[in-house]
Parts: sequence; structure tokens; C-alpha cells
Amino acid sequence: MPNVNPEILRWARETAGLTLEEAAEKLSIGDARGVPGNERLAAYEVGEAEPSRPVLLRMSKQYRRPLLAFYMSSVPRTAERGEDFRTLPPEHSRFQDALVDTLIRDVRARQEMVRALLEEEDEAVPLPFVGSMSMRDGAEAVLQSIRETLDLHLDHYRGRGNHGLNGFAYLREQAEKAGIYVLLIGNLGSHHTSLDVEIFRGFALADKVAPFVVINDQDSEKAWAFTLLHELCHIWLGQTGVSGTSAANAVEQFCNDVAGRFFLQREELEPLSYLQGSSFDDAVAAINDFAEQRNVSRSMVAYKLFREGIIDRDMWSRLSGFYRAQWRQGREDQRARNRDREGGPNYYVVRRHRVGAALLGLTRRMLAGRVLSPSKAAKLLGVKPSNVYNMVYNGSGDPGALRTAQG
Repeated sequence: MPNVNPEILRWARETAGLTLEEAAEKLSIGDARGVPGNERLAAYEVGEAEPSRPVLLRMSKQYRRPLLAFYMSSVPRTAERGEDFRTLPPEHSRFQDALVDTLIRDVRARQEMVRALLEEEDEAVPLPFVGSMSMRDGAEAVLQSIRETLDLHLDHYRGRGNHGLNGFAYLREQAEKAGIYVLLIGNLGSHHTSLDVEIFRGFALADKVAPFVVINDQDSEKAWAFTLLHELCHIWLGQTGVSGTSAANAVEQFCNDVAGRFFLQREELEPLSYLQGSSFDDAVAAINDFAEQRNVSRSMVAYKLFREGIIDRDMWSRLSGFYRAQWRQGREDQRARNRDREGGPNYYVVRRHRVGAALLGLTRRMLAGRVLSPSKAAKLLGVKPSNVYNMVYNGSGDPGALRTAQG
């Protein structure tokens, strides 16, 4: 077998967002014969020394690259994010950026598998709504097209109760019926790789046959619904790309306006017009009550008030920061309660919820028809091959057919 390519070793480390010192520690490359670990790693990267197979295996795991990648003749072209719609905070880390790139590579690989399966089974029907609109059409026209195509009704969304997750489930179900795969992904397999909401909130892959939307489930549950509508707008505009929390550019602001128009009509904000020039505490109290009654996030109400000119930018920024801090504290408190409590949600229930009914249904069908192997199904679902059967068979269908497919 050829020797590893030193250039690939350096590229893999850098795209993983690691310095030489950080990588040496993660790879357990310690000092030897008076040479520090980071210098030993640097020697591998310039071809002065050859890493052992155990070291390469650790590199494969830590850099999130297949082992064979280290033997390629040249650095591959960076996986396209599509358009980067984010306005990143100045202190964002290279490590978080690397996690986002890894996520997007993974999602693209899954999407390509789905498209190939649909094409193989002659089910690859182009979806007319993908790329059917432009910003020139206006936010109201784009929203109307989304409403009509997905058969969305605001009263149905609000009728799901005050728990934001129920409303999101309704929107997701309607999107998946139309052929859009909606995934919830907040990390790359462990809490050590959690994706910061400030860096990544959502991703849209505007494919004509198998469009995907990914939502960062590290965000608040009530924010998932808004992010889904925002990313659906990107699908309608035919834009593949990654979104953050800031809406500093015109495209992100447009998609936010489309989403905001669904959840709150302009006339509904009239009772809050008195908040113009009000105190911060009065605004917080009014927004809290208003948002709870309508099953929407408080941050979204604050954004709508800003867009309608009822509050100024400074007040909106203060409110956004306040609600973000409250949410972060609430999340930490919930995690502490979960640690103290025995048990928790079943692993497979959680995983099914994250991949969504559309991807689960396709996988189940393709497994039963022996079109898809368990190992490929595992890649599609983001689980180990040994977990595929329990993941896919959730109390419905023919378990015998799935066992046959697994055999």
C-alpha cells in the first residue's frame, strides 16, 4: 500500500479545527526522546516521519475522515456549503466551523443516497416548488406559495397547544408529505461536538428531487418551527446554504420575514403598539404574555416588533440577548435535572424523532424490498448497523421482512 500523503494529514487536521498542540493531545502523541508531541505530529505532516497504523486510526476518528483519505494523491475539493448566509460573531472558533463543515458533508452524503435510491426505483419526481420563487416576488407571495403547497393553516399550528414542539410536529409533517426531508441534528454524536446555535441554526439543501432541511436541535423547541419556515423559504428560492442566528444580510432578513408572516399577522401586533418608547421591563412582560397565547417564541415577537418599527434596534438587541440568556440558563437547569433523574427517553425514540418520519419510512421500505443493505441504511440514519433493525421497526410493519432484508 502507498505511503500516507503528508499534505492530507495537515489538511485533515486543519479542517478539523485543531492546532498542532490540540491534535497531538487528542491523538495521544506524547513527547519521545526529547521531542515534544506537537513537533512529532508536525514531522508527520511534512513527510519526515511515517505515522503508525494506530496513530492513523486515531487520526481517522479525531479528524472525522475515512482512513483511506490519508492515502489520496491530493487534497480533495472542500465540500460546498452552498451559500453561507451567516453573519458570524467575531469570536467564533475554527473548531465549531469544522463541525459545521463535517455536518454538511454528512447531510450531503445522506441526501445523495436518498436521491440515488429514488432514481433506482423510478421514484425521482422533480418537485416543482424547489426554486420556484425569487425575492423579487415579495415575502407575502413566497409565503402564500408555501402555505398552498404544504396546506399550512395557522389555526392548526396554534391548535397544537402551547408546547412549541407540537406545533413544529405539524409543520414538519406537512413538509415531509410534500417530499422534504426534515432532520434535527445538534451534534456529531456526542455532547463534545454540540453545534453552537450562534454558529449554525439551520441548513437547506435545495435539491429538485430530495430537498433536505436540517435544524439545530440545540436551539429552543419553539425556535425549531421558525427555523423550519425560514429554511423552507430557502428551498422555495432554490438556495442551498447554511443559516445562523443573525439576520444581517438581505437574504436572511427576507427568509425571516417570510417565516414571521406565517406565525404572526401584522394586524395582530397592533395591541402592542403602545410599547413604542416603553421600558425594557414593560416590553418583556408584554411580549411574554403575547407569545404564550399564540404558541410562538418571544424572540420572534421581539423581531416582528422591530421590523414593524414598534421598538428600535437597541431594544430589540437587548431583548434578544435577554431571551437567549434565559434560554441557555433554562437548558442548563434542564440538563442538571436530567442528570439527577434516572432513566430518560428511549434511545430509539430520540433517534427516530431526529431523523423524521420521511427518512424512516423510505429506509423501512427500501430495506423490506432489499434495495438497501443494513450497512447503507445505518449511514442513511446515522446509527450503527447493529441498531438499524430496532431503529426502523417501531411497532408497525412486518418485522419478518426486515429481518430477511438484514440477512
